[in-house]
Amino acid sequence: MKLLENKTALITGATRGIGKGIAQVFAKHGANVAFTYSSSVEAANELEKELKSYGVKAKGYQSNAAIFDAAQELAANVLKEFGTIDVLINNAGITKDNLLMRISEDDFDTVMDVNLKSVFNLTKAVIRPMMKQRSGSIINMSSVVGLKGNAGQSNYAASKAGILGFSKSVALELGSRNIRCNVIAPGFIETEMTAKLPEDTVKEWRSSIPLKRGGTPEDVANACVFLASEMSAYVTGQTISVDGGMLT
Repeated sequence: MKLLENKTALITGATRGIGKGIAQVFAKHGANVAFTYSSSVEAANELEKELKSYGVKAKGYQSNAAIFDAAQELAANVLKEFGTIDVLINNAGITKDNLLMRISEDDFDTVMDVNLKSVFNLTKAVIRPMMKQRSGSIINMSSVVGLKGNAGQSNYAASKAGILGFSKSVALELGSRNIRCNVIAPGFIETEMTAKLPEDTVKEWRSSIPLKRGGTPEDVANACVFLASEMSAYVTGQTISVDGGMLT
């Protein structure tokens, strides 16, 4: 059963990891997918080809959502190409980890711009068309770190915690227009990035999780399908932790 038939989703940062997993699962569920990437043109072309093989429309856009005007331009281009934006997934994010004593102002600002200001930029860019069509689902990607903090990640934790308050406010403002805004907080998800960690570290992580495994991008994508589809028509302002019970 295709839960997202004829919907258009805009997904930021989709050429690898969680974003790529979401794009693939959405296409399988019948969604047309517009996605952004920052530099990997080859990976974007590959993904575009793969998504189209599921019989949906797909297009990659090289765009930096941390820049306000670029987000506006992106939304306008996607609307022109696809006709609607039914789902926005703010997934793009970076880390610049260090102890607070050593974090530079630049490292703090960059993480806040890419992880948090981009959420403001793109949400602002899509709400007008969503209000016009009187429907929309905005899904913002936070993190388990945004819920509990993490030593050496004060900049990342601040950016991901900020997403929670922002999303609740958007849910309150736009609920009357039938626009929903929710958050997903992934835990330890095994991607290309975690593959670079020492095996012992990964084993330690897995054993500390109640479900005794790391998550997959597909685990996160399935939660996104729920929030993007009519199955969650009465769900807004919520945070769903996809973390194998890590924060239980």
